[in-house]
Amino acid sequence: RLQAIGCSRRWAASIVLILFVGILLLMAFVVMPIAWQQGIYLIRDMPGMLNKLSDFAATLPRRYPALMDAGIIDAMAENMRTRMLNMGDSVVKYSLASLVGLLTLAVYLVLVPLMVFFLVKDKEQMLNAVRRVLPRNRGLAGQVWNEMNQQITNYIRGKVLEMVVVGVATWLGFLLFGLNYSLLLAVLVGFSVLIPYIGAFVVTIPVVGVALFQFGLGTEFWSCFAVYLIIQALDGNLLVPVLFSEAVNLHPLVIILSVVIFGGLWGFWGVFFAIPLATLIKAVVHAWPDGQVTDASS
Repeated sequence: RLQAIGCSRRWAASIVLILFVGILLLMAFVVMPIAWQQGIYLIRDMPGMLNKLSDFAATLPRRYPALMDAGIIDAMAENMRTRMLNMGDSVVKYSLASLVGLLTLAVYLVLVPLMVFFLVKDKEQMLNAVRRVLPRNRGLAGQVWNEMNQQITNYIRGKVLEMVVVGVATWLGFLLFGLNYSLLLAVLVGFSVLIPYIGAFVVTIPVVGVALFQFGLGTEFWSCFAVYLIIQALDGNLLVPVLFSEAVNLHPLVIILSVVIFGGLWGFWGVFFAIPLATLIKAVVHAWPDGQVTDASS
């Protein structure tokens, strides 16, 4: 699009690189340190939260003697305390193991912007080099590539914008109520859009848990939860149709099945790439029965 308004490919690549590096630096040195600190505070405060939950659970047999057994509640509380004693050791082990991951991330922060720059700058030369080693009769592959290229590009652009908009809106909403760990929870909500439907369901659990322990079942809790639900509803019914009007056209059931199947095959990365893989299969199925595909070289 920058080239469409008169920028040369080199200038367009430079602008993209500057924006990309700027966003990475903002995330690395502003957002993530605060979110990391809030995560440490959350882990520190979690025993107190679970103690409150244990105390609340202990009152249930007295309130509902016909439904709750005191022995079961005591066993659950003891199991919860045991898990909390083991959590400290797990956090230390994870922190030590994550040092290697942090070094790897630092390398990626240097390499990825350079890759983006050269991919944008020398896109045509790279595509021409690939075309020279491919068979001349590549009609099916060309048709699949054209459909995939357009849909995946729109999908990635839309997802990045959706993450930013949903994350910022959620953060502002949580700040309005003074919710603890607001930035950490907003980051989790923003990243949850990468996993359709399932991500929103999973991230709601910590949001509700933190709000419940901070506010109780009072007006502030229900107001905060209502704002969160409104943001989720606006995301699904307004933001997604606007951002993905030209992107992948997949039925919600297909998306859920893709997440479940590819997640079962390849774990986290299967979930992360479920939509692109489903789009690839859709493009192949769409092109295959036609029989008369146009040659990509024409």
